[in-house]
Amino acid sequence: MTEEEWTIPDVAVAVDLAVLTVRAEQLQILLVERGIEPFRGALALPGGFLASAREDIDGAAVRELAEETGLAAEDLHLEQLRTYGTPDRDPRRRVITVCYLAVVPNLPVPRAGGDADVARWVPVAEALDGPLAFDHSRIISDAVERARGKLEYTTLATAFCPAEFTVTELRRVYEIVWGEQLEPRNFHRKVTGADGFLVPTGEKTLRQGGRPAELYRRGPASLLHPALLRSRASSLEVTA
Repeated sequence: MTEEEWTIPDVAVAVDLAVLTVRAEQLQILLVERGIEPFRGALALPGGFLASAREDIDGAAVRELAEETGLAAEDLHLEQLRTYGTPDRDPRRRVITVCYLAVVPNLPVPRAGGDADVARWVPVAEALDGPLAFDHSRIISDAVERARGKLEYTTLATAFCPAEFTVTELRRVYEIVWGEQLEPRNFHRKVTGADGFLVPTGEKTLRQGGRPAELYRRGPASLLHPALLRSRASSLEVTA
């Protein structure tokens, strides 16, 4: 193709949001029931097209999150996951979507809006087992793997927790997201010994029954040192 023959491709840009939480002892994802074609009535990730040629992509993600779910970006962890641009991923036209991964503590059922008729939390395993609109099964798989990997070397796990939490509650986040049972004493020693990971509040709670449990909040660290590694055994490996 010569320079004279080349033209700027006609491509639409969209954003999608993979919002993960831990609910009812399961890793769940926020899905909406599409209110318009294509795939009307099918479950999909919340998202949509940029509102204008001048809208910032990060701003579009925040806007779509609020419009389709009622969630505010400041209440959750939000980061770009990756870009998806397979030519036939949308039957309407060529659409490139920038997907964002969001992590929130357990929240009530979200409010649907925009192009969505219904918004609800769905267990990840159930979501991946059923038909979804567009290529959203692939996006969900990528989002879950990103979250699993980031739990190893960042403090992302605390984003699944309320403002104050116990080590047991934090451990359940790791177990649910990783799908592995962890040795409680080993886990307690390693997370409380990780620099800047947890900050004791000086308070205790009886919400887990038994003896009072220490309450913690997220510390200033964003990276974990040493890292916590997934293990196929019922223990937790650690690396420097």
